[in-house]
Amino acid sequence: MIRRLLPAVLAVALTGCGFHLRDQITVPMQVSPLHVVSADRYSPLAETIAQALERGGVTVIREGGEGAVLDIVAEQWGDTPISVDALGRSQEFSLRYAVIFELRDAAGTVLVPRQTIELARDYVQNPTNAIGTEGERETLSRELRREMAFSVLRRVDAVFKSGDVQQQNPPIPQPAITPNPADEAAGNPGG
Repeated sequence: MIRRLLPAVLAVALTGCGFHLRDQITVPMQVSPLHVVSADRYSPLAETIAQALERGGVTVIREGGEGAVLDIVAEQWGDTPISVDALGRSQEFSLRYAVIFELRDAAGTVLVPRQTIELARDYVQNPTNAIGTEGERETLSRELRREMAFSVLRRVDAVFKSGDVQQQNPPIPQPAITPNPADEAAGNPGG
């Protein structure tokens, strides 16, 4: 009896606390096929965005060909100390990640104007015991990169949903982009 009621109780509790799933991100088919380009040819962010788009049904062009361009103009990482110990050694840091991007159609018309997204996470580093600290920073970097990919796609989605993009043709069906199930299983929400 309890096993049958538990899912219902959890559902009611989650709704009561304001929890709700994010809407799926949609990218118009008019930007398919799409190049995801970056100043860094081997950018993990560009690859993460390309994979998310492919999972959503957008054709991503890896080499050559013509299509729309999601241009990752710049990526910048930075660590800023935010607290020090009694000896003046940094203990807590803010890891910042900023990306500048824009989206152009195949003709070169800007669909999503150049804009910047910045994300930050704080982490603690014990100056006397550095074991595991670098691993924590790397884990945060991967999480920020994954979150940045979906932040960029949410911005693109928001521009198209708001109607700020001039559409020459009637509306085209849009594929939905959802977080990678492997990320969700690992506890890393991507959406």
